[in-house]
Amino acid sequence: MNTFQRKLAMEELHRLEPEEFKKAEKNSVIILLDNVRSLHNVGSAFRTADAFRIEKILLCGITGTPPNREIHKTALGATESVSWEHHQNSSEAAEALKKDGWKLIVLEQTSGSIHLQKFIPEKKGKYCFVFGNEVSGVENDLIKISDTIVEIPQFGTKHSLNISVSIGIVLWDYFIKTAT
Repeated sequence: MNTFQRKLAMEELHRLEPEEFKKAEKNSVIILLDNVRSLHNVGSAFRTADAFRIEKILLCGITGTPPNREIHKTALGATESVSWEHHQNSSEAAEALKKDGWKLIVLEQTSGSIHLQKFIPEKKGKYCFVFGNEVSGVENDLIKISDTIVEIPQFGTKHSLNISVSIGIVLWDYFIKTAT
């Protein structure tokens, strides 16, 4: 039998303040959003990035940038804690990361993609996870230069998940596999 438990008050969660977050050690993960249309998806990416204390988000191409009221609705202040950069060209941003030792992991359904559960990250590796446009997916140029292409297995009638859901699944999977 489940005994009653009370919800924790905000101060009991011991969350970092935005300035503490900025100074705190980050996990070696970057999210690259490639031409993401929905500002709500962008805001959600910020909120998830904050939850997992990742390095930064790269907002590329047509992807919206803070400050923006629609991004703020779902980010709930995470645009103040998570570092971000805007790049006009996704491929150029990705190439620069690769030159700096980051592994480019594209989330896409391709003939050579592997299922997420088979992706085994190195515990001390530096990973950039790439998520694409809600309709057309990740640009082919990014797919060509990726180190690994991963897909989340699905079993229904739809061929994709919402980007915000995919980001949460991928980051959770990554941190479960690299914890301790």
